[in-house]
Amino acid sequence: MSTSHSLSGNAVIGQSGGPTAVINQSLVGVIEGLAGASCIDKILGAHHAVAGIVKNDFIELQDIPAERLERLALTPSAALGSSRDKPDADYCNRILKSFEKNNIRYFFYIGGNDSSDTCRIVNELAKADNYELRCFHVPKTIDNDLVNNDHTPGFGSAAKFVAQAFIGDNLDNRALPGIKINIIMGRHAGFLTAASMLARQHADDGPHLIYVPEAAFDLEKFKDDVAKIYGRLGRCLIAVSEGIHDKDGTPMMTKLATSVEKDAHGNVQLSGTGALGDHLADALKDHLGKDTRVRADTFGYLQRCFAGCVSQTDAHEARLAGRKAAEYALADDCDGSIAIQRVSNKPYEVEYKRIELTDVAAKTQTLDPKYIVHGNNIDPSFKDYLGPIVGDLPVVESLRVH
Repeated sequence: MSTSHSLSGNAVIGQSGGPTAVINQSLVGVIEGLAGASCIDKILGAHHAVAGIVKNDFIELQDIPAERLERLALTPSAALGSSRDKPDADYCNRILKSFEKNNIRYFFYIGGNDSSDTCRIVNELAKADNYELRCFHVPKTIDNDLVNNDHTPGFGSAAKFVAQAFIGDNLDNRALPGIKINIIMGRHAGFLTAASMLARQHADDGPHLIYVPEAAFDLEKFKDDVAKIYGRLGRCLIAVSEGIHDKDGTPMMTKLATSVEKDAHGNVQLSGTGALGDHLADALKDHLGKDTRVRADTFGYLQRCFAGCVSQTDAHEARLAGRKAAEYALADDCDGSIAIQRVSNKPYEVEYKRIELTDVAAKTQTLDPKYIVHGNNIDPSFKDYLGPIVGDLPVVESLRVH
């Protein structure tokens, strides 16, 4: 690998935000991409991301044997530990001071929207301080909400979990008919909730209704929607995004719950509670009768790192995204984010492009309205987009199809 434009010093890698089933693939990809580069003295892992950087808490990664790295790549969750810290300019100044102290010249940050913004701020501070530093954001988020990306590492495996969970839940709901609500992650973007539609293999398979944040949620319409399906099939399986909101943008969680928790960023806590599902279930019982069989589950954090539902496409692309970041950083005097962009669907093919940090930082991509039907369903064409990312799913049989 040519390193004619490379800086000499150490490299640091951090993993930020919610862990995923394939985030360690990206970690290993960066390590592989940096291996053997004469300009790199040490490859350091930031223990708990930016929180570890400001404490000078690093793990040396350059001498880990290849077979151990391969096992690490196949291991879900963030091996370095993660952080929910959302650094401001002062915090990023402390990060830069740590970089200067430890002669870190390459910064690779694996994460979502906030992580890309951290990269951007640190990069700008380094330039203002005349400190030579390469900053690269490596995409990761199960929400699939990074702009300029066709999809993001972590999403495919989480989507596979959602689809397979609904395959099983649909069979359960068919055997013991009733109404079942499943709450799925997604504060602003409904990609993961929409992935539940992959569970439909027969004409009357659920989910029968799908509600995403991109469409305003009306509780009265919801109750009527469910009543129609329940009246026709004698059962109803429902996928609901945790981030559904009314026409004014108020999260339903805050409207339905008597009290709500907030996370470290001031956002209403959505994933750590089953309140939304419980309140929707109660609303349906009030509407349809207290004896109606209504149940609700919140998938919550199970979606992120489930070891049995890793998409092979997702794992492969996560590894390459990390490797490409290292290659770009070593090959030229540039910073940026790696974007996965689809070249063709049949055959499925993607490319990895370097985009500017400002092109992705703190921006949110949402589900295309063309996929949303009547505010309560997802168009079958979404399978063409989603299928190659998720990969093969279990095939089930039925003795009775309406």
